[in-house]
Amino acid sequence: MRALDRPSSLLESRRLLTFVLLAAVGWSLFSVSWGTGIIHTGGGSSAAQILKGLFTLDLSPSFLRLALRSSWTTVSYALAGITLAVAIGLPLGVLASGVLSSAHWSRLSAIGSVRLLLAFLRSIHELVWAWLLVIAIGLSPVAAVLALAIPYGGILGRVYSEILVDIPQEPLRSLRAAGASELKVLLYGRLPMALPDMLSYTLYRFECGIRSVAIMSFVGIAGLGYQVQLSLDDLLYDQVWTLLLALIALITLVDVWSSAVRSRLTS
Repeated sequence: MRALDRPSSLLESRRLLTFVLLAAVGWSLFSVSWGTGIIHTGGGSSAAQILKGLFTLDLSPSFLRLALRSSWTTVSYALAGITLAVAIGLPLGVLASGVLSSAHWSRLSAIGSVRLLLAFLRSIHELVWAWLLVIAIGLSPVAAVLALAIPYGGILGRVYSEILVDIPQEPLRSLRAAGASELKVLLYGRLPMALPDMLSYTLYRFECGIRSVAIMSFVGIAGLGYQVQLSLDDLLYDQVWTLLLALIALITLVDVWSSAVRSRLTS
């Protein structure tokens, strides 16, 4: 009877969740002041000017060199940030998974405390970290790298912990039966099997990191976003679109490269 009751209770919980979500959407719609002007009256002409810049790109050699340097700066910050994020997330992810603890209570306390730390790291957006770090240490590459590494370290640690827990248990039991400790089981069992998924997600986060660094540039840190802001301030939409297309090309190249790496890992 209990097994038969589970689908109905699960269905009821889904219905409850659906009702809560629909109620939240309805409440948010009714909370909007629809009577006031939602669309700016001069938005049409401004949008036309912005769109016009797409067909009059600034392709002068000097500006293209500037876009190339800014793209390289963005990639450099993203690569340094994701590398430091892995250095933060990997050990915290191992601790958060609880795979090294055998005692029940010590395992639960370690998982709870480390996951609380990971939640704190990833709950603050990288743009907010960038503002705080710029105030603390000034406009420097260190601020950009740390602003990316801190929240991404929390995200990677959380995902790494889940990947390590979801590893098939049969090979791990064989290692334990041969007398391997939990540390050796981690080094020779869990990590080798989890490495493809962990690396695949890390590469995806690297793609996200490039976009994040471009956004963080709006606080004054050098990169593509900073140049976009300068061009926007001067209403030079032809330069804005040139920089945005450079960012799109950059993301596309990284996506193609990471897809090739992921396919080799899974083949």
